[in-house]
Formats: sequence, structure tokens, C-alpha cells
Amino acid sequence: MTLNGITIPDSGIAKEATELVRDVATEFVFDHSSRVYFFAALRGDKEGLSYDPEILYVSAMFHDLGLTDKYMSDDQRFEVDAADVAHEFLTSHGLPEAKARTAWLAIALHTTPGIPLHMEPEVALTTRGVEMDVMGLDFDAYSPAERDAVTALHPRVNFKEAVIDSFYQGLKHRPATVFGNIKSDVLADRDPSFERENFVDKIRNSAWPE
Repeated sequence: MTLNGITIPDSGIAKEATELVRDVATEFVFDHSSRVYFFAALRGDKEGLSYDPEILYVSAMFHDLGLTDKYMSDDQRFEVDAADVAHEFLTSHGLPEAKARTAWLAIALHTTPGIPLHMEPEVALTTRGVEMDVMGLDFDAYSPAERDAVTALHPRVNFKEAVIDSFYQGLKHRPATVFGNIKSDVLADRDPSFERENFVDKIRNSAWPE
């Protein structure tokens, strides 16, 4: 499949990755993850970056698997759950540790602003794709025709509130995992009883006498 010059890798790994996400995730998550790949790859081509399409595809498609019932843990950040799945998937298919580690980083860091953009192209582009689809960052870096082509293939239906709710459903049972990251905003929005942990309080109330 090709969209504006971007092609989903035609490999056994990519095909199995697609099937895995279709099996365990909702259509909403599948469409979102697919848009992330296309936006990421489009951005990479615009910037002339040299990236591994297969690693970028797996990173984009797996990045929210930590929100699915199959891969959701009780004690890890959802990003780490998903990153672990990608790492195991890639190494089980014989890919080198370095490539699997790149995918792990791309997924684990995709909600950590300020760091991924300084890393490997696959890591930076995964974050670019997520930021574009979820928050519309750098919206005008894509032409209306490019945006329309991506959303025609993988529609955004009531996306804004639906993605917030998707985050909430995957995080509400493990609130401790949102300390220090942007997902605390989701729990604060959806749960009036949620109390944010405070970094300054942790310093002042630590076991150290001074």
C-alpha cells in the first residue's frame, strides 16, 4: 500500500506486525497507529532522513499496545509495556539487538517531550508522528492533501475525546505510573479524585535529614 510515496514495508515482519495489532487492538487504535506511521514517514522524507521503514513501522504500530488488554500491566508505564512487546517481537524474528533497541526507545520515549527528537531517526519520527496525530504539532508541515490522504485511508472519528478516554481506560488502574509524565493530565481530566504526586514534595519529604 502506497500513500503519497510512502509505502508500508512489504516484509514478513511488517505483515505479522499488522496482523498482531489488528488481533489485539481496537479499530480506533489500529487507525491511529497507522496514521502515526504515515505522518512519521512523510516527515522523515520531507527532512531527508535516512530511516529503517520496517523499524519505524513496528514502532508506530506497536506504540499503544500497552493500552490493550493483552499487553497492559499493573505496574509499568504503558509506553514501556508496548516497548517490551516490540523488542520481543523483533528479536524473536532474528533482528539484531540494536534494531530492537531502537524500536524500544522509539516507543518508550514517545510521550517524553524534548528527548526523542535528538535521537535516532526512527525514535524522533515516531514521536513526530504521534505528536502530529494526537496534538496536531507541526500541523502545517503537512499539506492539506497529505493530511486528507492519510485520514481518508485511516479516518479520525471523534478522535480527540476518544483518545483521551483510551488513555484513561488504560491508566486508571495504575495511577502511580503517570508520576512525572504528561499522562497525569489525563487522569486529572477524567477522575476528580485523582491527586497528582508532587516532585517537590518528594524531595522535601524524603528520608534524608537534609
